[in-house]
Amino acid sequence: MSEEIGNNKIIELFKIMKTIRLFEEEMENLFKKGYIRGSVHLYIGQEAIAAGVCGVLNKEDYIVSNHRGHGHCLAKGADPKYMAAELLGKERGYCGGKGGSMHITDYESGVLCANGIVGAGLPISVGAGLGLKLKQQKNVVVCFFGDGAWCEGVLHESLNLASIWKLPVIFVCENNEYAISTYYKNSIAATNLSDIANTYGIKSVIVNGNNVIEVFDAAKNAREEIMYDSQPIFIEAKTYRLLGHYIGDDQNYRNKENVTEKWKNEPLVVFEDWINQNHPDLKDFLKETEEEVQKVIKDAVQYAIDCPYPKVESATTHVFTYGPAWERRNICERDYSETSN
Repeated sequence: MSEEIGNNKIIELFKIMKTIRLFEEEMENLFKKGYIRGSVHLYIGQEAIAAGVCGVLNKEDYIVSNHRGHGHCLAKGADPKYMAAELLGKERGYCGGKGGSMHITDYESGVLCANGIVGAGLPISVGAGLGLKLKQQKNVVVCFFGDGAWCEGVLHESLNLASIWKLPVIFVCENNEYAISTYYKNSIAATNLSDIANTYGIKSVIVNGNNVIEVFDAAKNAREEIMYDSQPIFIEAKTYRLLGHYIGDDQNYRNKENVTEKWKNEPLVVFEDWINQNHPDLKDFLKETEEEVQKVIKDAVQYAIDCPYPKVESATTHVFTYGPAWERRNICERDYSETSN
């Protein structure tokens, strides 16, 4: 790990990673207690990627997340209170309780959207990148996606357009080795997932996704390069999904002993070991930071539990419609063209 990073940034990265870990642990508890409905995909074991990448972004930069996106949103500045409220389906959540775990959006902190469709964030990030370029805005868009998206055609289309149009997009592939239950080497022929970026003329970088400083350095360099020549960059962060695809996944498709070994090299363990070896003077600061985070998360959980559920009438708001249902049955192209004239 680089030793050039300052103490303030070390503490900041530690705080982000701890916030994500404790938030996810609480969401797991709330799900098991019945507070959260549907499905939840936890980010435990990948905290270094969100923290390292978002640690180099400013408020005007954007991110596009995926189904395993709580960590991305928190790292970009989303408030744990409104995040928790959204997961619990409460009206004070970021999307009024309608988005839930997989569809967080917070424009104020630069979270354009999260998406439950594999690879769907890729074209969105390209569109956002094109918007920044047309507006001549000196910012970047970061697109987070998993190794499972590598096999989606939209990945290739997005990389191709981003390269041709020279868009300010940082593509971050979080290779946690499993697309639900499929081991990536059983479905992807390339040795490294980043190889595909090179075929589209996009510079690629491979990093240890469990090493937050390494991720931070790569993201920092990527953003600086994009600001200089407006060329997309592809980062493959190699990590491991410590838990199942979703809460309740029996994980019978992988070796339990291997998972146990992976826990010994998870992001927080790696970072704390490095800090103890290189910055022992920060020990007290980190303890204070962890206590602070614990309170923030505890308060966020209580806030979410106390929040009211959305009113029934809100079910028909923020929904696209074209007249009453009985009128929509006979809609044709002529109706739209007449409306637009």
